[in-house]
Amino acid sequence: MITSMTGFASSEYVDGDIRINCEIKTINHRFLDVTIKSHELPSDVDIHIREALSKKIKRGSVDVRFKISQPQKTSYKFNKDSLQNLLDLVASNKNLNSQVLTFADIKDVPGIINAIHKSSINKKILKDIFKKTLADLILNKKEEGVKIQKVFLNKINKINKNNSSISLGAKTSINKRNTKFRKKIKDYITDIDKERLEQEVSLLLLKHDVAEEQERISFHLSSLEKELKGKLSKGKKIDFILQELFRETSTLSVKLDDPAHKSKALDMKLLVEEMREQAQNAE
Repeated sequence: MITSMTGFASSEYVDGDIRINCEIKTINHRFLDVTIKSHELPSDVDIHIREALSKKIKRGSVDVRFKISQPQKTSYKFNKDSLQNLLDLVASNKNLNSQVLTFADIKDVPGIINAIHKSSINKKILKDIFKKTLADLILNKKEEGVKIQKVFLNKINKINKNNSSISLGAKTSINKRNTKFRKKIKDYITDIDKERLEQEVSLLLLKHDVAEEQERISFHLSSLEKELKGKLSKGKKIDFILQELFRETSTLSVKLDDPAHKSKALDMKLLVEEMREQAQNAE
């Protein structure tokens, strides 16, 4: 079963003033590349997310985004060193020596009072919402994979029909070509002996024999269909099979000279190229 590399899913958790949104988007990539965008995630949650993704997704660019909105607790702290420096400076200045500093005097002086914002993020909630989003993403990727598989199987069926049609007319084409070659050779070489004629005709016919290419095309189509229907289809293996299939259909289209058969072979080559484009989405 094919799994698409492209997919999207999002989940949201709301409890009073706390709102957490998680989005996961995946696109095509040769390898697994994970990006997590949130400055508020604890490091152990970040690691948990990466490990979970590596177990569920084999390749693709994965973008994980967290949006967290919750009340923050703010506390304040004096920077004692900075405050003492300020007091020493005031004490050393005779014009200010008699002046008593108040909170209003120092509250806006940079570095004297530090505000500390604390937010308590529930790690279990973060992991749970990610888990749900990932499950939805995998489902979305599989649904897209089913669509890709249907396209593949439809094109495989068309290629098989064209290949069978070419095979049915192959014997007639060989007989026509045999007669054509013999006539041409006799027209140009009047004194050729029979044994030499047979050798020359055989060599010419071998150049146009497509039985081997057709057998390999059938084999590759069978391998491709088996991989598509397997429990865990591999995009890289599908890519490899299609490369081989494209090579054989290209050779087939070159060897054939019958217009109707050549047209069918070119259609086969086009169908393989279309599958190669679709395979870019297969995980």
